[in-house]
Amino acid sequence: MSRSSLSFRLSVMMFLQFFVWGAWYVTIGNYMTAIGMADLTHWPYTVNPLAAIVSPFFLGLVADRYFSTEKVLGVLHILGGLVMFAVPQFTGNATLFILLLALYNLCYMPTLGLTNSLAFHHIDDQEKQFPLIRVFGTIGWIVAGLFIGFVLSRFSGDALPDRTPLPLYATAVASLILGVYSFFLPHTPPSAQGEPVSIRSIAGVDAFNQLKSRPFFVFLISSFLICIPLAAYYNFAPIFAGAAVFDSGMSNWVTNLLPNPSSLMSLGQMSEVLFMLVMPLFFVRLGVKWMLVVGMGAWVLRYALFAMAAPASIFWMIAFGILLHGICYDFFFVTGQIYVDKKSTPAIRGQAQGMLVLVTYGLGMFIGAQIAGNVFNAFLGGSGSLSPALWQQFWFIPAGFAALVMVFFALFFKDKVATDPDTHA
Repeated sequence: MSRSSLSFRLSVMMFLQFFVWGAWYVTIGNYMTAIGMADLTHWPYTVNPLAAIVSPFFLGLVADRYFSTEKVLGVLHILGGLVMFAVPQFTGNATLFILLLALYNLCYMPTLGLTNSLAFHHIDDQEKQFPLIRVFGTIGWIVAGLFIGFVLSRFSGDALPDRTPLPLYATAVASLILGVYSFFLPHTPPSAQGEPVSIRSIAGVDAFNQLKSRPFFVFLISSFLICIPLAAYYNFAPIFAGAAVFDSGMSNWVTNLLPNPSSLMSLGQMSEVLFMLVMPLFFVRLGVKWMLVVGMGAWVLRYALFAMAAPASIFWMIAFGILLHGICYDFFFVTGQIYVDKKSTPAIRGQAQGMLVLVTYGLGMFIGAQIAGNVFNAFLGGSGSLSPALWQQFWFIPAGFAALVMVFFALFFKDKVATDPDTHA
């Protein structure tokens, strides 16, 4: 197989992988609000990180040892697609609705690690080839938002497509397509076949013991804490955008181009692509520490912009806050992954990255979703939606929390890697 053919097949895999995620993850809050579950919208964003916590154990105990990667990937996506088809059928039973979403996430979250490991197994130069393949995942997320806005809107009648089950059905269909496609990906044998099972390595305990130091503790604690306010963005920013921009009847050239909440939210992924390309330039000038501080600062600014925009639905503030997602994500998460990689030895590199995912997307997002949901419900007070004044109060809370984390990290993180991104500690 030629290198270009392989890259194309892996890029299609990444495109579909993140199209699937973007189609439901951005829209589920608006859909649940429309069907009378406004006080439960935090639960999909709770079961998602729970699945992220479970998935390393599934990958380490089962997928990495007994089955080829492409077959596990195919089976999980087909099962997930069938489950997602069933989700809209249970809008009258909130418990079953959320349990089915939990089951879907248990199928989906392990596939994030599987697609990465499959790609890494078949490429020769990870640093040069993988970003060019992975960027198609971000493009897939963007296309999902635009597909909902421009295609599904033709079938949603007078309602915004985000507030219908159509995005969930699109997720289900795309999952089935990716499931079938996975069986035709290059054969990838189980990476840990025949190796003894070690819960310590799967949970990242060995990596933690080797990496533990005061700077690493500060980094890990800050990474965990900053993901608590992050959960508020994924859960409530699409709902806020729907209320502040589209329910208000606002019309400008941007809303004409991006005619629904999910397509407007795709601005964040568009900026993510841009900042991913310019990250090396910033790395040279800022180093790890200040890259992370800038990423945290972008979180503070984003939430502050949402808060200031809320009373009068100031569109440019809302749009700019969404566009900051590129800095928020790339400067913090990608830089954090690079920092962990540079602190790690080859023997623990995979464990260390898994531990970081467990702490951030797992524990941090889980706790954040519960806190954000309970705060939102306290403001909601039994009504169907928040007033502009209450939205302002709501967004100032994650802004303040993120600011405290940023100050804590800036004051206490001191590591020589921070000033020399090319140096291994």
